[in-house]
Amino acid sequence: MSLTTCTIHVTQRQEKVIYLTSELARSLKLAKTRSVILHVGSKSASVGLKLIKKAGNHLHVPNSIMSQLRIPKLGTSMVVCNNGKDIRIGPLIGILTSVMSSGTAPFGSRTGFLREFMRAGSDKSFYFGFSPSDVNWSQETVQGIFPRSEGGWVRKTVPLPDVVYNRLPSRKAEKMASMNNFKQRFVRKGIPLFNWAFYEKWDVYNLLEGTDAFRHVPESHINPSSGQIKEMLDKHKFIYLKPTGGSLGIGIYRVTYNPKRGYYARFRRSGKNVLLRFSRFDSLMSMLNRSNARLNHYVAQQGIRLIEIDNCPIDFRFHLTKNINNQWVVAGIGAKKAGKGSVTTHVRSGGQLMTPDQVLRQIFGSRAEQVLNNAKETAIKLAEALERNDKHTLGELGFDLGIDQNEHIWMFEANSKPGRSIFKHPALKGEGKAALKHVYDYCLYLSRFRSRRES
Repeated sequence: MSLTTCTIHVTQRQEKVIYLTSELARSLKLAKTRSVILHVGSKSASVGLKLIKKAGNHLHVPNSIMSQLRIPKLGTSMVVCNNGKDIRIGPLIGILTSVMSSGTAPFGSRTGFLREFMRAGSDKSFYFGFSPSDVNWSQETVQGIFPRSEGGWVRKTVPLPDVVYNRLPSRKAEKMASMNNFKQRFVRKGIPLFNWAFYEKWDVYNLLEGTDAFRHVPESHINPSSGQIKEMLDKHKFIYLKPTGGSLGIGIYRVTYNPKRGYYARFRRSGKNVLLRFSRFDSLMSMLNRSNARLNHYVAQQGIRLIEIDNCPIDFRFHLTKNINNQWVVAGIGAKKAGKGSVTTHVRSGGQLMTPDQVLRQIFGSRAEQVLNNAKETAIKLAEALERNDKHTLGELGFDLGIDQNEHIWMFEANSKPGRSIFKHPALKGEGKAALKHVYDYCLYLSRFRSRRES
């Protein structure tokens, strides 16, 4: 396998022949070849090959072949040759999302993030965003939305991509059978698609059960009965009730049992933190069932006494990505300090975003680095366990981890399409860019645009 970058030019010559500089031909081990198959995404064309005397790595493609293969733009691209016969230029990276319009923000509130992602490797790859309705399966093409280098966006028809990064934002849409079938069509065509769908909380529990990593998962019960809730409160003294498909801390209850004072429920309502006390368990359950239709689609999760600062619990968001060698790496970590009276550490409910160094040095002093390294190893162990048991390809994960007062590490949430709010912290912006670069590198790995081993 030979891999390099080249500059693509268009030529007005009519014959079906591509022209390579001798330098590029040597890099691709094609110096004596007279014909090849040129590939872009799912399209290919048999072409003659001629060498030209010119310095550097240059590829000149006839206008007719540019149109036939729907090469999206001229300029720099990666080029790979596997067997002395097939040349692939690209990779063509498609980001599956929802498209609002073709104006200045075609992907709505995600436009900024997608443009930022497309900057990683934009000097040697082809990026576009698309929605399911933009795919023409019979012609094997996509009406993709490409970023303009000068700003703005442009629609172009291109072949099916080499790899698909799934950033569909709607849980509801992804649950539809038609969406599952849509994604399966890429897989059947041999096109890798990663970050298949949002995890439900119970999916994660099932995927980890029976693995070594399961000891980091709190006791949990789906659709808990009042008997299970009572038993958990007697045993753990506090629990969390979480919607199975929830996010951003919406709909979560923290329920506490004090043998002398009764039961307390903390939750968020109308933008405010609420605390209610019940002298009897039946009264607590009556309120919960009235609010949540007998707790259908809820998970009861063991409460953990976390490390604290100023009597406020701390947890951590670990953002993990795959890299070009198909290995999990911790790309970024944010520490979240709960707001006073809040049921979660989410910033929107009064939480504060901090760096792990700020938090751990304050709590553990000189042992901070050791504690953090232990947490990183646990996060990678959890990611590897999820990946082994998930039948779909994963490339990115977000974990909400906590450290209890005995330094045991617990995993409360796993998100297969993690948000990027932690990277808004000024000290974490570098990690944010690194995370995007890792995802791009993983696209190179999946699309086979990489050398055998990257350092």
